[in-house]
Amino acid sequence: MHFDASSVVPLFHQIAQQFTAGILSGAFPEGSQIPSTTEVARTYAINPATVLRGMNELVDAGVIEKRRGVGMFVVHGARDRLAAAQQAEFFAAQVPQVVRQAQALGITAAQLTAAIEREYSHE
Repeated sequence: MHFDASSVVPLFHQIAQQFTAGILSGAFPEGSQIPSTTEVARTYAINPATVLRGMNELVDAGVIEKRRGVGMFVVHGARDRLAAAQQAEFFAAQVPQVVRQAQALGITAAQLTAAIEREYSHE
């Protein structure tokens, strides 16, 4: 994990983003325990209240759960929930921007589709 105290993104949100990335990548599989608030705070020299605030974002989103006296765990279905949210964000923010840019350049929908399909075939 990496946190940037000079970023315009608040630290608590960076914490949520880092755990989200870990869940999506499989570093924190569903059902697994994630590092404790104290452990993250100590390891990265971050205020424990800030770490807790970031983790609570994920609790509120239904991605992790607190188990009293045991710790925090990734809930089943978290990866799919996070992926769906990021896909929705992508479609809402990125696609309209690409389409507007393509239209401004005179690129047709067919040309744009063909370019996307070519890019996918390079995988």
